[in-house]
Amino acid sequence: MGLATFKGGVHPYEGKELSESKPVQTLLPKGDLVFPMSQHIGAPAVPLVKKGDTVLAGQKIAEAGGFVSSPVICSVSGKVKAIEPRRVASGAMVNSIIVENDGEYTMAEGIGADRDPSALSKQEIRDIVKEAGIVGLGGAGFPTHVKLTPKDESKIDYIIVNGAECEPYLTSDYRLMLEEPEKIVGGLKVILQLFDNAKGVIGIENNKPEAIKKMEELVKDEPRIEVCTLLTKYPQGGERSLIYAVTGRRLNSSLLPADVGVIVDNVDTVDAIYMAVCKSTPLMRRVVTVTGDAVAEPQNFHVKIGTNFQELVDAAGGFKTEPEKCLAGGPMMGMSLFTLDIPVTKTNSALTCFTKDAVAASRETPCIRCGKCVSVCPSHIVPVMMMDAALKNDCEKFEKLNGMECVECGSCSFICPAKRPLTQAFKEMRKTVAANRRKKA
Repeated sequence: MGLATFKGGVHPYEGKELSESKPVQTLLPKGDLVFPMSQHIGAPAVPLVKKGDTVLAGQKIAEAGGFVSSPVICSVSGKVKAIEPRRVASGAMVNSIIVENDGEYTMAEGIGADRDPSALSKQEIRDIVKEAGIVGLGGAGFPTHVKLTPKDESKIDYIIVNGAECEPYLTSDYRLMLEEPEKIVGGLKVILQLFDNAKGVIGIENNKPEAIKKMEELVKDEPRIEVCTLLTKYPQGGERSLIYAVTGRRLNSSLLPADVGVIVDNVDTVDAIYMAVCKSTPLMRRVVTVTGDAVAEPQNFHVKIGTNFQELVDAAGGFKTEPEKCLAGGPMMGMSLFTLDIPVTKTNSALTCFTKDAVAASRETPCIRCGKCVSVCPSHIVPVMMMDAALKNDCEKFEKLNGMECVECGSCSFICPAKRPLTQAFKEMRKTVAANRRKKA
């Protein structure tokens, strides 16, 4: 039997050798901590503190602003300096709580206390996950308590832990699987408590044999958990690609994974669930890879949420040469940064810095209609025709071509010999179509 995979995809240079052998180090912040109120999909969080308040590590400083929202937890002890707009990785200015770190890291009462998950009800587990401020840590940032509360929990028969980490250069999930595998398995067992009919599957690409070996050893006596070895291919870790690879079920933009009986969580999210439920510790940290050929000493760090990106670079030895391009994330789906004066948020798993901006250096030429973009698209749509619609700003045609099924993975742009900015065009068109739909609604 071959390795589990999907049709389409590409094989970009992996770049993981820069940091995959570097154990996760704890990085303590030196400057102020910035906590944006929007670190997740859904309504912004609502501040519970005001300027001048003293706060503790593990204290909830902002409440969820709706059902699809998430609280924000302070990662240090100190004093609230201000509540004001600050820039985030997307370039947007977001209302944020600024905390002056006192360097003591005094914990709020009860943080770190052991808790027996088997003594908790399903609702208690979901409430703990919500109060811990946990969202999807794979990048999307969907509030996890919402994901764990489907309409009909009896129809969920797969809990998939996403350990693919298909994005080039990123190694934070890999290091977690090597260094904290018991927490990942423990977190998965907590989730399985919520779904009586489900089995757990940990999906890992076959370029991570040590992680596969370690996970298989841990779950060999767990009747409800197995490891699925995935073919190394981008975007194997994309939600739709992963679901198809593991279950053979297809998902489109009108469906949620729960609609096909599946819940998918990133390994770091599952680790965070374990810490919240079993160790009474809310989400206060991210594991972040700092990498790229411009970085002096690529590393993986335990980072307090709210830490300034510049501190990550400093901790990795600074730059060997001034980078032409810095990305929040990896080279396929990361967001290009014009400043490092931004905070680490719940959805940041990497900072990748390159000496040369390969995208800017490439010259766009006319489409030669080679069809390569079609052959690699994991959503099985037709990028060459979608680009025609995008150039004409023809939203109706873009929708008819199933353009809203694009997952913005970047495979088409990567493979295009004409170097056309396909993914960027589709991203803008999808925003426009979504805005038009909201107006009509």
